[in-house]
Amino acid sequence: MDHPNSQPQHRSPSPQDILADAAARFAADKVAISFSGAEDVVLVDMARQLGLDVAVFSLDTGRLHPETYRYLETVREHYGVAIELLSPDPEALQTLVREKGLYSFLRDGHGECCGVRKIMPLRRKLATLDAWITGQRRDQSVTRVDVPHEQVDKAFSTENHPVVKFNPLAGWTSADVWSYIRTNGVPYNPLHDRGFVSIGCEPCTRPVGPHEHERAGRWWWEEATQKECGLHAQNVIRIVNR
Repeated sequence: MDHPNSQPQHRSPSPQDILADAAARFAADKVAISFSGAEDVVLVDMARQLGLDVAVFSLDTGRLHPETYRYLETVREHYGVAIELLSPDPEALQTLVREKGLYSFLRDGHGECCGVRKIMPLRRKLATLDAWITGQRRDQSVTRVDVPHEQVDKAFSTENHPVVKFNPLAGWTSADVWSYIRTNGVPYNPLHDRGFVSIGCEPCTRPVGPHEHERAGRWWWEEATQKECGLHAQNVIRIVNR
């Protein structure tokens, strides 16, 4: 019997709850899942299990591992889902490579390269959407410890076009993700079996040791609070303003 002064318990929404809410609130052509790695394929699997009509897109930077390109096809075939690949603007990419070469990020930081290969294509895509769904988790990085389940994406919203970002797995851990993958037979990038935990572009990603943090394998030559490629720039701004 409940204590007379007890308060009702409010459970946190599950990732499935958040996905269903996003799909219910936005038209099918105005919301999409951003897909790249283990967390994102969990979202694709959940959406399919829920019978949700949510589009999927992925950033093809031109510098991904061969295994990642093959993995994209594995996911496409496994779920029967059309993955829209977003490519860099050819002229902007040619200018960057002509003027600074293929590895300028080692000298100048990754911001400019990611800006051309990731941010510009994503900005074009989000201009056509009202919401996007990501696999961010709070335990992934010091820049993500405050990530909410839902937020207005200030990095990509404009005065006349607000964009909502959903992070259904914000409260999950890496163990939760892999438990789901193994329990549900979800396909994953084979690079994970070779020590790659967080997988991005080939030149900027390396395996991590058993006691290293998963983001230690991304942009390892840069300071931890700057390890965002710009897709989630709002996280860095929040850290700076603390």
